[in-house]
Amino acid sequence: MLAKTEGIVLRTRDYGESNKVVVLFTPEHGKLAAMARGAKKPKSRLSAATQPFTLGQFLCFTGSGMATISQADILQSYYPLRADLFLTAYASYLTELLDKMTEEKEPQPLLYDLLHSTLHALEEGTDPDILCRLFELKVLEVAGYRPRLDGCVHCRRWDLPMQFSVSFGGLLCSDDAKRDPYAISLSPAALRILKQLQRVMPDRLGKIQVQDETKHQMERVLRSFINEYVDRSFKSRKFLDQIRRDWEKNS
Repeated sequence: MLAKTEGIVLRTRDYGESNKVVVLFTPEHGKLAAMARGAKKPKSRLSAATQPFTLGQFLCFTGSGMATISQADILQSYYPLRADLFLTAYASYLTELLDKMTEEKEPQPLLYDLLHSTLHALEEGTDPDILCRLFELKVLEVAGYRPRLDGCVHCRRWDLPMQFSVSFGGLLCSDDAKRDPYAISLSPAALRILKQLQRVMPDRLGKIQVQDETKHQMERVLRSFINEYVDRSFKSRKFLDQIRRDWEKNS
């Protein structure tokens, strides 16, 4: 059966001398793997449309086995995300996180809209670190791992300074912080921004400027949370870390 679907390319892998297996994220079908025959050939009509991060309209033949892409039209190439090494690293982390946090053929229209708007904001110059934290919070929430940021997980008080407990899955007030000696300190600014990111989509962020120390705190909190609750490793995160270290060393 032929079916037309909009989708964003999460990743590809070579299959044989000239073919690709393309993993799409679609609004109707969720994550979908499909064969793109001949896509590795430079003159193939499928070559450009199956590049990572590309938003396209795909005509697929579906049957009992893997779907086959018979036609593809580019809706938005997101070429700047592939042309800039930094943006490639950030976009690769976003797509790998989504890929590893979702199952095949489970429709997730909210996550599709999130990915689409996040890639667009990344291309338009929105702070990539802030976009990553927003994206992580949204994907975690859909997967059932929402960090508790609306008060102390024990007494519900809102006494600053607050700390974040990975083991308790949320905030601890100054009185309850002794329950977790490994709780991570959070500045009022870091906590305020995390709460804001938990509520908005990328297209509603607007202009946002955050100090580096605040961004480091937020990244530490969410990375520790993901490491604790998500049983996955992320190659793209290591690549992103290396790119940033190299830049800091040479700047």
